[in-house]
Amino acid sequence: MSHYVFRLTLNDDTDEIVGEATIDLRFTRDDLNDVTLDLASAQGGKGMSVSAVSTVTGGATPLRFTHEADRLRIMLSAPAKSGERKQITVRYRGVPANGLRMLKNKFGERVFFSENWPNNARQWLPMIDHPYDKATSEFIIIAPVKYQVVANGLLQEETDLGDGQRLTHWKQSVPIASWLNAIGVAQFAVHHDGLVKGVPHQTWVYHQERTSGPAWFETKSRQAMEFFSEHIGPYSYEKLANVEAAGFGGGTEHASAIFYGEKSILERPDTGLIAHEIAHQWFGNSITEKDWDDVWLSEGFATYFTLLVAEHYDGRDAFVAGLKRSRTQVFTLEKQLPGVAVLHNNLADMSKVLNRIIYQKGGWTLHMLRHEMGTEKFWAGICDYYQRYRNSSATTADFRHVMEEHSGLELSAFFQQWLARAGSPMIEGGWRYDAATKRIVIELAQTQAGEAYRLPLEIGVTIDGATKIEKIDFTQKQQRFEFAAEKEPTAVELDPNTWMLMDARFSKR
Repeated sequence: MSHYVFRLTLNDDTDEIVGEATIDLRFTRDDLNDVTLDLASAQGGKGMSVSAVSTVTGGATPLRFTHEADRLRIMLSAPAKSGERKQITVRYRGVPANGLRMLKNKFGERVFFSENWPNNARQWLPMIDHPYDKATSEFIIIAPVKYQVVANGLLQEETDLGDGQRLTHWKQSVPIASWLNAIGVAQFAVHHDGLVKGVPHQTWVYHQERTSGPAWFETKSRQAMEFFSEHIGPYSYEKLANVEAAGFGGGTEHASAIFYGEKSILERPDTGLIAHEIAHQWFGNSITEKDWDDVWLSEGFATYFTLLVAEHYDGRDAFVAGLKRSRTQVFTLEKQLPGVAVLHNNLADMSKVLNRIIYQKGGWTLHMLRHEMGTEKFWAGICDYYQRYRNSSATTADFRHVMEEHSGLELSAFFQQWLARAGSPMIEGGWRYDAATKRIVIELAQTQAGEAYRLPLEIGVTIDGATKIEKIDFTQKQQRFEFAAEKEPTAVELDPNTWMLMDARFSKR
């Protein structure tokens, strides 16, 4: 698919939507006789009923179709040829079971908000509902005139139709994955906050929060936009709108229109939430995982880049404190979810697409990769990865290959042990000073189940108030290391700069 136009009519008398989707198809092989789209079937009073399908190319011609088991199969009037383009229109209506929600917000007012993650776009939009298929899109929404409508891309038109309804037309000119398409319909107060790096910056909050809403979002949002644009590459989309929304907590990073749960904002500052969702505009949105097995390319990246924003604006101490909180979460999660790795293995159950290990351990993997490569080469690799796969899709292998090029290292073992292997290293050990030989003796053991991890560790040795960093490769279940020292250290610290994901017990003996 190359482009979708979704025309939807919403009203306050019913939760039923009336829809018409025009879909631009580009065929990549010969002799294709049919096209299949994802669209929820009608069942139990919810779902979509298709009334007609027709081809637009060469004049409107009805097409035969079947719609069952959430699949809309459309028979073409003639076999397609490679390189050929066609337009097909689907007319449908129904009450969405999910994906688009009609509900009351915290002020008791009716609102409409979409939440397609991970595969709920099909509940109300006929399309290919998988992250590998990216397309541009438009929303043309007719709704009661009291509502403002926000969606992806740039506003093309607002017209009051004279019958108590308003038509709002948004156009997204950069290709995005299916679940990133979004609409929000509410009685909004809209604040236009100028440009950030040439990109329109907007805040959409309920009209009751016209005064407090923009102040909560805009400074932290600007900082995140500036940091990511300067350190990764240009922002991909035509605006950034921070939108207050009902029906969920936290945030959902729709392309160019981020939805934040109404109960997650305004009560207290939350720089992390804003930075995380804006980071997704680069990782998850612009570069999308090609398959759900690689969802860490979205969530692990957003988690670590949120910490990098803290490092940049709040300093190293804030960054390290965030890393330590994340590390503690990893160990807790791994006890709750034994056997769960960052990477899925041919994920079949979409209810299990996300878990917090993907966020926290995925983020830590990037931090350790930065240590493995060195900060300068790490950032060079990140920028190149973004440049190569911007507005496209990537796999973990694609990312690894880019980072190998920039580091000169073979990283398959690194990716295997941190992403594909469940669990984390557990370390026990201690140190002593041998005055006779003037050497520091360190003994370490990896006590986790299974084979040893390869752990490039730093050891901080403090003598007379000065700390020297020694480096070791801890690659066996038990190892002994020795360092020369004229005097007994006042302290010996394992991983003093917080580079390694490990649960360590280490003390003087």
